[in-house]
Amino acid sequence: MEARGIFKNLSPLDHRYSLSEQAVFDALEPWLSEEASVSACVKAEIALVLAHLSLRGGAGPELRAALERAGEAVRPEEVYAEEERTKHNVRALVNVLKAKVPPETAPLVHLGATSVDILDTSLAYRIRGAVREAALPLLRRLELLLCDFAEREAETPQVGRTHGQHAVPITLGFALAEYVSRLGKCIPEIDRLSRGLRGKLAGAAGAYNALSVIVRDPEELERRYLAELGLEASEHSTQLVEPEYLLRLLLEMNTAFGIIANLADDLRNLQRSEIGELHEGFAADQVGSSTMPQKRNPWNSEHVKSLWKAFMPRVLSFFMDQISEHQRDLTNSASQRFVADYITGFTMAVSRMVQVMEGLGADRERLLANLREGGGSVRGGVMAEPAYILLAESGVSGAHEVIRKITLAAERERLSFAEALAREGETLARIAEKMKDLGLIAEEAEALSFFREPERYRGLAAEKARSLARKYRELTNDC
Repeated sequence: MEARGIFKNLSPLDHRYSLSEQAVFDALEPWLSEEASVSACVKAEIALVLAHLSLRGGAGPELRAALERAGEAVRPEEVYAEEERTKHNVRALVNVLKAKVPPETAPLVHLGATSVDILDTSLAYRIRGAVREAALPLLRRLELLLCDFAEREAETPQVGRTHGQHAVPITLGFALAEYVSRLGKCIPEIDRLSRGLRGKLAGAAGAYNALSVIVRDPEELERRYLAELGLEASEHSTQLVEPEYLLRLLLEMNTAFGIIANLADDLRNLQRSEIGELHEGFAADQVGSSTMPQKRNPWNSEHVKSLWKAFMPRVLSFFMDQISEHQRDLTNSASQRFVADYITGFTMAVSRMVQVMEGLGADRERLLANLREGGGSVRGGVMAEPAYILLAESGVSGAHEVIRKITLAAERERLSFAEALAREGETLARIAEKMKDLGLIAEEAEALSFFREPERYRGLAAEKARSLARKYRELTNDC
């Protein structure tokens, strides 16, 4: 067949992204390329021959080696050329393989199998390999980088945000620990579900009709066939493997994809000029804009979000492939081929997020300034909550309204929250007395210092960041 230059390929995965993510492409190609697809089908056919031979005295080392050499000699070009004649992809592969295996084994090629015994089994073999050899190592690397960051920045003050507005103080490590926890739960599930992918050798409608004619125990032959590929049998098959094995894996991967896209959004927003708390690594020769030399765009985080937008909707076709009329129809024939694209896009997004985390830096001065200045009209307004809680604890029923009015006065008169609170002598005195009773301060005079230093009001943020980092580092290393 005619060779094609990389820039003549239609999918951006095969030119733009395969060049920028060469290591990912190299890890996925043995599993997800069309050559890999043909090769996996050949492996399945050879596995079937070996299974038949195992019930007939077994295949010695020389015969096994000869079969493996025959399988390696099959080229996609030959199979595609034969398919032009037969108009059937699996029969084409069978015809090519029969001509290459030792003659005495040729009758055993595809014996008792239907096409999907080969196709679904080889798909499970390939998807398992792609996930375990390419996607999971990168996911583990990303999770460990997140653990490192959360632990390193566990004490770094940051303003918490809800609805895009400043809320209460937290720490930067605590903010990233959210993703440590969320992604950390996905990785063991992806690991488990990838191990659980199934194959089949149950024939045209799944009832072992053909095999029942030629072997005493069709399910034993199926077990031997699948064992050659490291797989187990689907509990029930029509002509198809039960689709939920693959569906559940893809859905868990999509859950992880959404978490990573959410992380990318948070990191991108924290790099905004008016926030400036984080910054991605920026190479010495890197250019941020074709016209604005000063620009340092968070393009890697944006790239991750964009890949998620492109591939997340594929979940709809995963669900639609769940449905096949009666024992089988062909409505998943085209759509299922694009599972490879999805896994590729996902793995490339994980790889890019790994690069982001490897170069991610924190501006600790800016983080503290944003927390103390409030970023809005009330400097230090994030301390309104503890003032209200302490005032209520002192016995004031309308404490929330009292403090709300103080924040309005601070906003109107351009005062900090601490300055506005200081003018309310009776309120401050009640708060200070309660703080002393609770052991938050030694002397009542120290109360205002607490409200001027919001980094002191952070709850369990630092402790949670460290404990989650420890937990998921251990879990990830054991996975």
